[in-house]
Amino acid sequence: MPRNQPHVSRETSHAGDPGAFVDTPIAAAAARASEILTPGGTPPLPHPPQPRILTVANQKGGVGKTTTAVNLAAALAIHGLRVLVVDLDPQGNASTALGIDHRQPGLVSVYELLLGDADLASAIKQSPAHENLYCVPATLDLAGAEIELVSLVARENRLRNALSRDALAQFGFDYVFIDCPPSLGLLTVNAMVAAREVLIPIQCEYYALEGVSQLLRNIELVQAHLNRELQVSTVLLTMYDGRTKLADQVAEEVRRHFGDKVLKTIVPRSVKVSEAPGFGMTIIDYDPGSRGAMSYVDAARELAMAGAPAAR
Repeated sequence: MPRNQPHVSRETSHAGDPGAFVDTPIAAAAARASEILTPGGTPPLPHPPQPRILTVANQKGGVGKTTTAVNLAAALAIHGLRVLVVDLDPQGNASTALGIDHRQPGLVSVYELLLGDADLASAIKQSPAHENLYCVPATLDLAGAEIELVSLVARENRLRNALSRDALAQFGFDYVFIDCPPSLGLLTVNAMVAAREVLIPIQCEYYALEGVSQLLRNIELVQAHLNRELQVSTVLLTMYDGRTKLADQVAEEVRRHFGDKVLKTIVPRSVKVSEAPGFGMTIIDYDPGSRGAMSYVDAARELAMAGAPAAR
């Protein structure tokens, strides 16, 4: 569960007692921010033996796919792991959140990568947020890629070929997060074929599991015909509002359905988390002392410590 209790800072009280504890929101946020931005006091996260490629998918819109992808990536990056985010959504929100201007003319993007007009080295951009954080941006050209891919040979394998082990080894990436569009078309299929793991964000609201059954059927089809190693490894509960009984009921239902694949950490509903992409930042950079940032750091640690799933 997220660490909801604020840190208590030791400051001089108004009464002049230097030993008094003063719990102020600013002091608590500052202490939390310091803990996140200087993680040297916590045990280091392990480097996986080979790059973990996770497709972040849920065809239901507004569940926190992009938010989850970029913030988990940022949280792992500040702990010394090299992380790549592949933005496979034509809206380019993941690119924006990572500080990449995906509207600049002539930008080599995931579109060129899928069509075979560019390799991974030319499409990768380093995020200004952290030296360990990289992105393959999306442009509006990607909106027509579904149609263009139909006539191409091995259309479902285009992204897997671009993200080959040799290509990733060149950069030493530990994690690759593929941010999918809110659909189950060819782009999402490419993401599933390229990955070994699927991470499903599910919001703690009405109809939380709506559409997830269809997503699971599509995953089974990909497993059967295109990628036998693919499996749902992680489920993350998002947009949790502790003031409502509904949120607890949804969380209980999701845990009953997915079991130990559901992370113990739950991401709370947060205005700060929603604001951050508008400033071209992740919540880790925008407000590192917030509950949202703390939750994603906890979720990233839990994800990393769980390790890669065994091959099927």
